[in-house]
Amino acid sequence: MSTTPPPKALTGGPRPDAQEHPSDDGPLGWLRALGPRGRRAFAGAFGGYALDSYDYFTLPLSMVALAAYFGLDSGQTGLFTTVTLVVSAIGGALAGVLADRIGRVRALMITVITYAVFTVACGFAPTYETLLVFRALQGLGFGGEWAVGAILVAEYASARHRGRTLGAVQSSWAVGWALAAIVYTLVFSFVDDDLAWRVMFWTGALPALLVVWMRRRVQDAPQAVAVREHSPAKGSFTAIFKPGLLRTTVFAVLLSTGVQGGYYTLATWVPTYLKTERDLSVVGTGGYLTFLISGAFLGYLTGGHLTDRLGRRRNIWLFALLSAICILAYANIPSGANSLLLVLGFPLGFCMSAIFSGFGSFLSELYPTAVRGTGQGFTYNTGRAVGAVFPTTVGFLADSWGVGGALVFGAIGYGIAALALLGLPETRGRELT
Repeated sequence: MSTTPPPKALTGGPRPDAQEHPSDDGPLGWLRALGPRGRRAFAGAFGGYALDSYDYFTLPLSMVALAAYFGLDSGQTGLFTTVTLVVSAIGGALAGVLADRIGRVRALMITVITYAVFTVACGFAPTYETLLVFRALQGLGFGGEWAVGAILVAEYASARHRGRTLGAVQSSWAVGWALAAIVYTLVFSFVDDDLAWRVMFWTGALPALLVVWMRRRVQDAPQAVAVREHSPAKGSFTAIFKPGLLRTTVFAVLLSTGVQGGYYTLATWVPTYLKTERDLSVVGTGGYLTFLISGAFLGYLTGGHLTDRLGRRRNIWLFALLSAICILAYANIPSGANSLLLVLGFPLGFCMSAIFSGFGSFLSELYPTAVRGTGQGFTYNTGRAVGAVFPTTVGFLADSWGVGGALVFGAIGYGIAALALLGLPETRGRELT
C-alpha cells in the first residue's frame, strides 16, 4: 500500500509565479495575476476555443450551398447540427474524464486534433450520409475542447478574477466566428458554391499548428497535478451522481440545456435566415454577421466582468431575459426593414454571448478538483446534446412557419435556463479546493 501522504488543501488562489498586487486591479489585472505559466495556459485555451469555433461555423455558413449540392430539405440540414451536438456530449464527457485522469493539457490536445481531422474530412465527403458521419465524429473533439480549456485556465486564476479570466477565454468563440465569416465571404465570392463548401472545411486544418505549440509550452496548474497524483476518485462518473453532487449535476445540465438550446438555434439558422428570407447576398450576409459577432465579442468580455461583480447566477438571469427579448424582436422585424436587422444584430450577439461568460467559472466552482473535468465536461455537453433538439425543431418548423418564425423557439431555452438557476448555489469568490 502506498505511503505517499495525501496533498494538503489546495486553493484556486494565486500560484507561486502569480502573486497578486495592486496593479492586478487594472483593466488587465486578471491577465497579470495569472503569471507566466497561467498566461501560456490562457493562450492555449483561447486559441483552442477560437479554432473550435471556426471549425464549427464552417457548417452553418455553408448550409445553403450544402442543401443545394445534396438536394436537402430544412429538416435534413438541421440534422447536421443535431448530430454534432449530440455526439459532442459523448466527446465532452470523455474529455472531462481524460482531463481528470491524464491531465488538462493532454486532454486539450486530443480534442483539438480530433475536431481538426474530422472537419477536414468533411470536405472530402461524397454523400450526405458520409458528411453526416464525419460531422458527428467532429463533434467528439468539439464537445470536449471548451470544458477542458476552461478548467485549465480556471485552476490558474484567482477567485476574484476568475469570471473575467474565463469570460476572456469565452470571447475567443467570437474571434473564431469572425474568422470563419471572413473566410466564408472570400471563398464563396471567388469559388463556385459546389466547391466552396469543401474549401471551407479544408481550412479546418489550422488547429494542428496550435497543438505543436501547446505540447512544448503549456502545463497543468500545480494543484491539479497534485490532486491527480493522489486522488483515488479522479475522473469518476459515479462521483458526480452521489448525494453530495447529484442535485448540482441535474440542475447544471438543465442550465446548459437552456442556454445552449437558445444559442445554437441562432448560431445555426441566422445565416440561412439572412440569405433565404431576407434575400441578402454572400457579402451582405457577411456584413450583417459582422454586427452580430462584434456584439458577441463585447458581450463575452462584459459578461465576464459582470459575473465577478453581480455573481454567477445574477449574470445568467439578466442575460437569459435579455436574450429571449432580443430573439423575439429579431425574428419579428417586418419584411423590407432590413436596416433594423443591422441595428438589432449587435444587442442580439451581445446578450446571447454575455450569458456564457460565467459558465467557465460557475461550472468549475461547482465541482471539486478530482472530478472537476468530469463534472464540467458532462453537464456542459449533455446540455449541448439535449439543446440540439432546438435547432432541429426549427429546421422542421421552418417549412411551415418560415425560419424567422421558428427562431422564437430559441427563447424557450432561455426560460429553462432561468428556472434551472433556482437549484444551484452562488459560487462567486469560491476557492478551487
